[in-house]
Amino acid sequence: MLGGTTEASALAKALATQPRYDALLSLAGRTEKPAPQSLPTRVGGFGGAEGLARFLRDGKFDLLIDATHPFAARISQNAAQATTITGLPAFCLRRAPWQAEAGDNWRHATSVQDAIAQIGSAPRRVFLAIGRQEAHRADAASQHHYLIRSVDPVDPQPQLPHAHYLLDRGPFDVEREAELLREHRIDVVITKNSGGSATYAKIAAARALGIEVIMIGRAEAPAIPTVATVDEALAMINHLLPPG
Repeated sequence: MLGGTTEASALAKALATQPRYDALLSLAGRTEKPAPQSLPTRVGGFGGAEGLARFLRDGKFDLLIDATHPFAARISQNAAQATTITGLPAFCLRRAPWQAEAGDNWRHATSVQDAIAQIGSAPRRVFLAIGRQEAHRADAASQHHYLIRSVDPVDPQPQLPHAHYLLDRGPFDVEREAELLREHRIDVVITKNSGGSATYAKIAAARALGIEVIMIGRAEAPAIPTVATVDEALAMINHLLPPG
């Protein structure tokens, strides 16, 4: 299983209780201190789709599960290609995206660059909640004041005259997020539509405070079967690898 998400950890915990499965969890290694896992774990890349296909063949695996982050497009593409090469059954565990609710003030963007451009030219106070790897895109609009939150230190470091960096890991609660937005006088939030509950509190807090959200949409998912919950994933595993 290719992991790195809350859902992957939950599925790993469920699989660890079922002795008929010999499962391995793979993490990309982008988080410096990943949370402990319930399954044997490897860390690092494979060398593209062909490298992953070779790893699957050499390990004599019977099933591949892509439970990576909804915005980890490259590894998902590699996973889909590797299953084409090997003929191995596979499916994707991908949580559903957030949907706008009454009171939300969303604008939609196709990429981080697009979202940054949509802030406008007049200086604004921006909560940049997109992770650490693309925060440097804000260099294109350095007139704004940024609050940049990530699990690990931002890399590469943006060259911004007005930036405050915050290291923190979800899950977050709405009251705490609202306090953070008020403290930094945020008037626009930029985030990726990751879905799930762990980081949704900032969306609910922005709604409560009437703050604009620029929501970055997901790329098109690879063409392999997809489920949205751990229970659905377990049912899919049972279907693809029936007992006996």
